Amino acid sequence: MSISMYQASLPVLIRGLTNLQVVLGKAEAHAAAKQIEPSVFTSGRLAPDMLPLTRQVYIASDTAKGCAARLAGVEAPKYEDFEQTFEELHARLQKTIDYLKEFKPAQIDGSEEHEITLKMRTGPIEFTGLSYLLGFVLPNFFFHITTAYDILRHNGVELGKLDYLGGIK
Repeated sequence: MSISMYQASLPVLIRGLTNLQVVLGKAEAHAAAKQIEPSVFTSGRLAPDMLPLTRQVYIASDTAKGCAARLAGVEAPKYEDFEQTFEELHARLQKTIDYLKEFKPAQIDGSEEHEITLKMRTGPIEFTGLSYLLGFVLPNFFFHITTAYDILRHNGVELGKLDYLGGIK
């Protein structure tokens, strides 16, 4: 049995973003219950040279929408990266989830051999659709989702593995 590019990408990305919304919701509730200024969490970092929580959310969102667009051969929407509050971060994640849900399997399936070039600061990187998804998108996406979780957990938000994983199917 084979798995399609659609099955390996969009449902996985939607689930990760949905679970991140739950994690952010728990952080927001924790801040309210403990009377902690929410920006303590949204600007939180694991180390001084790491990006803050807000940027982790931006990058997870951008990675997901960029993946769908590149695999489908369309232009991804541009987001302004202005979100600073939990409410704004939730809205961004929901906007990204809604965008991903617009794609149909026929737009993504068969993209394994699409040529994809990413323009990076260090120069362009070329992928096939499959190597882009498996070697770049998924590891990058989960790195930033995990880092967001870790920032909040490190700052005392009561989170567990099932918050990260979401409902097991």
